[in-house]
Amino acid sequence: MNDLKIIDLTPENIGEYGVCGYKDVHKHKELRNKIDWYNDFYPKGLRIKAAISETGEYQGMIEYIPGEFAHRPVNSAGYLFIHCVFVGFKSNFKGKGFASTMIEEVVEEARSQNMSGVAVVTRKGSFMVDHDIFLKHGFEIVDKAKPDFELLVFKFDQNSPSPTFKHDVLGNTQKYQNGVTIIRSVQCPYTEKNVNAMLETAQNKFHLQTQLIDIKDYKTAQQTPSPFGTFCIILDGEVISHHPISNTRFENILRAK
Repeated sequence: MNDLKIIDLTPENIGEYGVCGYKDVHKHKELRNKIDWYNDFYPKGLRIKAAISETGEYQGMIEYIPGEFAHRPVNSAGYLFIHCVFVGFKSNFKGKGFASTMIEEVVEEARSQNMSGVAVVTRKGSFMVDHDIFLKHGFEIVDKAKPDFELLVFKFDQNSPSPTFKHDVLGNTQKYQNGVTIIRSVQCPYTEKNVNAMLETAQNKFHLQTQLIDIKDYKTAQQTPSPFGTFCIILDGEVISHHPISNTRFENILRAK
């Protein structure tokens, strides 16, 4: 049976292993940006555990950070906050329990740091993990946000205050009423792909005003109108995508409006 080992990525070795399928520092701007971001937040407690195959191939990861620095619009200070988790670029590594192992390691790390527990935002579909794996490990749903986001928590003490979404900022698009606005952060490497093409499509095919907002800090990420935190597309004040999409999908959405 194929096996994986779980290693800790550091500012020193992240370039060697890559992240999210991006492995060439010289070729992939996404990886260069992620490395810079990791260097910035590593002193604040940001950590990535990577699942590496016996042949040295990157097959998954879990990324987490103290909740006060979470790149989601949540109140989660005192908890470790999981940004993302996945295993299995190759199907033969799926369903082997490696994601569960990484989640359990984060829970134990939070316990060793005397934190209140671990929190995570989930949703069904692309770019975020479904809640099932967390419910299986004793997490509970403590808050929800439209259209289908859930905030889950594993508590060490049930009397600890539960994390919450920042409902006062979710859906607040008053600043983005004209044309297309794309908000993104290099926290997620996939926020680089297709963005320039979508802006050109909006400008040249639909004659819309455009603006691109690059999130530079956790405070800005926590004020974004989408629960995803690190990416959204807004059209005339309406969030039309909470996660990265293709230029073709973007164009089809605009045509339907």
